[in-house]
Amino acid sequence: MQAREWLALARLPGVGSRQLSLLAESTPDWPHGWLAALPGEAASALRLWLDHPAKSPLSARLDADMAWLEAAPARELLYRGHPDWPALLDEIPDPPPVLWAMGDLAALEPPRLAMVGSRQPTREGQSNAVAFASELARRGWRVVSGMALGIDGAAQQAALEAGGSSVAVLGCGVDVVYPPRHHRLHERLQAPGGLLLSEHPPGTRARAGFFPRRNRIVTGLSLGVLVVEAAEKSGSLISARLAGEQNRELFALPGSLHNPQSRGCLQLIRDGAVLVRDVDDMLAELGHWAQPAPHATSTTAPPVTRAEDEAGAPSGPLLRWLSSSPTPVDTLVGLSGLGIAECQRGLLELELEGQATQAAGGWVRLPHHPSA
Repeated sequence: MQAREWLALARLPGVGSRQLSLLAESTPDWPHGWLAALPGEAASALRLWLDHPAKSPLSARLDADMAWLEAAPARELLYRGHPDWPALLDEIPDPPPVLWAMGDLAALEPPRLAMVGSRQPTREGQSNAVAFASELARRGWRVVSGMALGIDGAAQQAALEAGGSSVAVLGCGVDVVYPPRHHRLHERLQAPGGLLLSEHPPGTRARAGFFPRRNRIVTGLSLGVLVVEAAEKSGSLISARLAGEQNRELFALPGSLHNPQSRGCLQLIRDGAVLVRDVDDMLAELGHWAQPAPHATSTTAPPVTRAEDEAGAPSGPLLRWLSSSPTPVDTLVGLSGLGIAECQRGLLELELEGQATQAAGGWVRLPHHPSA
């Protein structure tokens, strides 16, 4: 299935993202398998579009969707099976059927970590967001957030200024600037290193109900979530709850007992979130496989030459994530961005070449092939 077919499914009436996700997991044939599996109203709408496109209201919408995508090179529609679809999203209960993208798709390369927090941070909170995002960027991490005022925007701007990458998931269309004060950040996220994502079609205005739903994508894209500052009833606590439901690592910065913007973080720590003092505290929890080689300015690792490969340097998207500690296949899928079948083929090739082997709990790099 290609972009137009996925757009048709996403535009069908009477079926939501969770139901589409459950149906997609059974990999029905197109179109007959989908027609048999969809509920009545959605199946009827799809059949009308397939058999009599001129009579279907879907046709005009899909033509407009495709025209928008084709109007500029930095626009893309992501869906299951797309080479840049983030595999980590397949682990959450209701991934979006499609993601509209505008910007640099290389910003989706793993590893990714979400940073969220108050829209009205203290000066200390703002400073902490900048410091953590900058350090994460220098170590090769992609910072994911929602481009909101306060902590979100500060973290994303800092990651980009440090020469790293950042992904913004919006509660509106990717071409809509919200909040309006972030028009410059919106522009910067369309340049190399930045990426704007949304499950809503272009032109969709921001609505209050979209933002809690947006948060499941922010956390779903990420290996962990860092809450920098949050009041007791902060929207950031929704992201924290989602992180727990999605089996993501949850981190929180401690703060003063007398600071209202710290109370949410203190409660999270009390409930089991990892207390964070610096980036190393997070990387220690995320494990060896989530620590790429640090770099200061490049957002994409340089290609490995044949000479480097023969000299024993890690080559391909898998070997770099392996060490002497076992790494599960599903983790490698999330880190490498490969599909499960492609990942398994790559691991078999590494095993045949004597570079890796399977062990209890996952795959390991063989000792005579040193880590990068």
